[in-house]
Amino acid sequence: MVDILNNSVRYEVIDEGSNGQKIDNYLIKIIKNVPKSHIYKLLRSGQVRVNKKRVKTDFRLSIGDSVRIPPFKSSSKQSKKVVSIRPEQKVLVEDAVIYEDDALIAINKPSGLAVHGGSGLNFGLIELLRNSRPEAKFLELIHRIDKETSGIILIAKKRKALVEMHRQMRKRSIHKKYQVMVNGRWEKKQLIVDLNLLKSSSSDGSKKVRVLPKHQNEHGAIDSRSVFFLRQTFADLSMLDVKLVTGRTHQIRVHLSHLGFPIVGDDKYGNFSLNKYQKKIGFKRMFLHASELGFVHPLTEKDLFLSAPLPKEFIELQEYAKKN
Repeated sequence: MVDILNNSVRYEVIDEGSNGQKIDNYLIKIIKNVPKSHIYKLLRSGQVRVNKKRVKTDFRLSIGDSVRIPPFKSSSKQSKKVVSIRPEQKVLVEDAVIYEDDALIAINKPSGLAVHGGSGLNFGLIELLRNSRPEAKFLELIHRIDKETSGIILIAKKRKALVEMHRQMRKRSIHKKYQVMVNGRWEKKQLIVDLNLLKSSSSDGSKKVRVLPKHQNEHGAIDSRSVFFLRQTFADLSMLDVKLVTGRTHQIRVHLSHLGFPIVGDDKYGNFSLNKYQKKIGFKRMFLHASELGFVHPLTEKDLFLSAPLPKEFIELQEYAKKN
């Protein structure tokens, strides 16, 4: 058993999900169990820095910004809570490594594991990896996928690699493909979806995204684009490939729900009665998988293509769908 302590400097790189957010709200979101007054103190004292510079509390973040988060103390009530990682949890992450070199690690993340701690979670994939590799000087998430989504996650082992990968993300030059099982019979071989999305937070802090009509303009609305390809249809289910052009929060989930083809097992945007039935017959996860990533290696400048095989639950659902 090993305790996780908030006693070291860490760096977060801003992705599309936090683009345009004020630095104070961003810190409140990702630093849990710390009074707001302490967060503002960290900002005003210059301990929090963006791209190595001091910023004011109303500074708005942009994609690719590097945010320095200093050591901090949780409230006395929370600090008594010991967070422990079991050896088998660390093994789970190490066994999921599908590619590694001097600059990058690619992990085939299982469904149900968050990419990082926060929002009531004591730890996620990045904390498990750092804990299993205490000698590593630099390990930072390059991008994120939802806790319920399985598939490829990239981690940088060098700051230069992190900066270059985020440059490619800003240029939208990274190939991203997902595989998804949806409720309903999909008919079109290919469908391009362009929608404006607006993200909001509920009283419990959870995020939800909704579609805005094209003519409606609200502060915070962002464009989103996905390309869907039909892979296979069954009696009342369909298997799709999805190419992401943008990478907005919950983008694929919201697009499919809006089209009337909710993802099997999606507890936030899905068909809740179908989810309940599908869980009863043994299909208890959300069936969305980040299957491919293609990009230029940040150090060698050579093309690199990564793929993660479908989890066994997908294969089992496909076999079930063929028989029913």
